[in-house]
Amino acid sequence: MTYSIAVSGASGYAGGEVLRLLAGHPEVQIGAVTAHSSAGERLGSVQPHLLSLAHRVLLDTTAENLAGHDVVFLALPHGASAEIAAQLGEDTIVIDAAADHRLESAADWEKFYGSAHQGTWPYGLPELPGARAKLAGARRIAVPGCYPTTIMLGLAPALAAGLVQPTDIVIVAATGTSGAGKALKPHLLSAEVIGGMSPYGVGGVHRHTPEIEQGLGHAAGVPVQVSFTPTLAPMPRGILATSTAKLAPGTTEAALRAAYREHYDGEAFVHLLPEGQWPATKQVVGSNHVTIQLAVDEHAGRAVVVSAADNLTKGTAGGAVQSMNIALGLEETTGLNLLGVSP
Repeated sequence: MTYSIAVSGASGYAGGEVLRLLAGHPEVQIGAVTAHSSAGERLGSVQPHLLSLAHRVLLDTTAENLAGHDVVFLALPHGASAEIAAQLGEDTIVIDAAADHRLESAADWEKFYGSAHQGTWPYGLPELPGARAKLAGARRIAVPGCYPTTIMLGLAPALAAGLVQPTDIVIVAATGTSGAGKALKPHLLSAEVIGGMSPYGVGGVHRHTPEIEQGLGHAAGVPVQVSFTPTLAPMPRGILATSTAKLAPGTTEAALRAAYREHYDGEAFVHLLPEGQWPATKQVVGSNHVTIQLAVDEHAGRAVVVSAADNLTKGTAGGAVQSMNIALGLEETTGLNLLGVSP
């Protein structure tokens, strides 16, 4: 069976990445591709790398243009997905790449996003405990944020095994400029970014903070508290997250490593690297893979976990396609057997 797919926000980075992956997916046929300000233009004029789809004309992003497909990907700004999703029938699988349906707490949503909560959908990070069962047959799926994907996959095994304390977690992560989207912003100009790094969202105010705590809390089985500081790195794509947590009494590095091996045994896209080899963003560029390495800081009594992912692939579009495959009952890796690009 071939499934018909529509992609909204096709002129942006996330929508373009969804289309890049779907163009090589053997079980789908790409139907409507939509945008807002770019409606009426050729896709090739805004996504010139999508050569096989370059001739397609972007339609306006309306429920009417998206209706009638088996699966609809919404790669829209935060706050724009819920209205369109509500107009699409339950026979359509809707996969939201924005934040509108990720958070379970209405109070957290209103605090960090400043609008009314639109409800919670099954969470599209299959490697988290219990996530696959909720995604199987789901008709609505919320794709995780790119930071939460990279950070939660890095920390979940340690918390699930009770090897670190859940209320003393510090995370510093660097991302490439594509994480901010395609709209022109002065602080993202090459002259501002190249040759330096800078923090942003400092002091617990980044919107991904409650999402990270939510997912890690499910893994731990108890509430989790994190101090999260994001930084902007002079690269187009990728995330490198360094997460540290206070060790539970008696935890050894050998016990940590065994927990990670067991947790990710059989996972196609999450890899604990051999001892001595550390994650780097270039290892995973363009792929749906996440690399992880860990160490124990005996002096500070902390676990140190470093994880790397491509923010546009596993951090957004790859995770979305992976979740679609599960919802449709396809092999989870279909269309995603991509290795990183080097150099």
